[in-house]
Amino acid sequence: MKTSRPIRARIAPAAILHNYRLAKIQAPQAKAWAVVKANAYGHGQWRAVEALRSEADGFALLECENAVALREAGVTQPILLLEGVFSARDVRAVIEHRLTCVVHCLEQLELLVRNGQFATPVSLYLKLNTGMNRLGFSPGTLGKAWEILQQLPQVDVTLMTHFAEADGERGVTGQLDRFRQMSGDWRGPVSLANSAAILRHPQTHGDWVRPGIMLYGASPFAEISAETLGLQPAMTLESAIIGVQDLVAGDCVGYGGTFTAERPMRIGIVACGYADGYPRHAPSGTPIAVMGKRTKTVGRVSMDMLACDLTDIPEAGIGAPVTLWGEGIAGNVPADDVATAAGTIAYELFCALAPRVPVILDETAAVDRK
Repeated sequence: MKTSRPIRARIAPAAILHNYRLAKIQAPQAKAWAVVKANAYGHGQWRAVEALRSEADGFALLECENAVALREAGVTQPILLLEGVFSARDVRAVIEHRLTCVVHCLEQLELLVRNGQFATPVSLYLKLNTGMNRLGFSPGTLGKAWEILQQLPQVDVTLMTHFAEADGERGVTGQLDRFRQMSGDWRGPVSLANSAAILRHPQTHGDWVRPGIMLYGASPFAEISAETLGLQPAMTLESAIIGVQDLVAGDCVGYGGTFTAERPMRIGIVACGYADGYPRHAPSGTPIAVMGKRTKTVGRVSMDMLACDLTDIPEAGIGAPVTLWGEGIAGNVPADDVATAAGTIAYELFCALAPRVPVILDETAAVDRK
């Protein structure tokens, strides 16, 4: 979408590639699925795929239709359907387009048996519920799953699970033990590690890892910054000051008057609001950068605008550049810092980027091609 409004998101393909390579360095013996679900966490599925097309071992997403589109565009790497199939049409697409398919319940297995004509081997990821209690076979249903799989001789099986607390204090020990108990004497391939496990738990790397949020330059850990991990931000949300107001002590700002000036202040109005994807619940004090200096938001976020403190940036006026998050000409504001201030996670910031925000590719960073 083209617009003269100053807000825009810049996507850096070189950063996505850098972050993928970092995942590979962390898990050197494993292959890596580049997770591009949710429109590549808001960065654009096709942008991410093109950034990684020459190096990714495979791509992981949700929708069968998107997987088929990748095949039709010439993507030859394995493509993993993270939630599996939902219909007979999906089963036919898995076979025709050589898709790799997660299976997490008996109903999906039965759907495959009823609708599949397996003339060539099909790759299935059998998902085990090891404690997250979201998707996956339990110890009580796993035996039946293996029985049904015997009816599908043209199948290559990988065992997988998903960690709920790889980023937390309890880590992966309990789930990893349960996975080993459920898998028994399995000697085939396994896929266990998400971004947090790739970076913190090398014993989980197995045969295939699944980097997600780290591909886009945000940290999976609350206590460790993306910069410390060596990740590069792939999305920058930028705008500009479109209005300036001078306040006296006692003046309020924004809907509900939730911010009251305690002293004379100068505030700037930024062309960015919750209709652009900025979190409405971000409180006063959320970090923002203007003209190379870090400052903070004041007052409630509106649909199309928010306010920030310009008191200590006297040179900033209408048209001054603003970085909402990322690495912008107005300064650097890690998305994780904005997310923490808003009581959320960078995943949500990225995925909430609104369609009305123009997106441009930042090709200024050189890609270090091997």
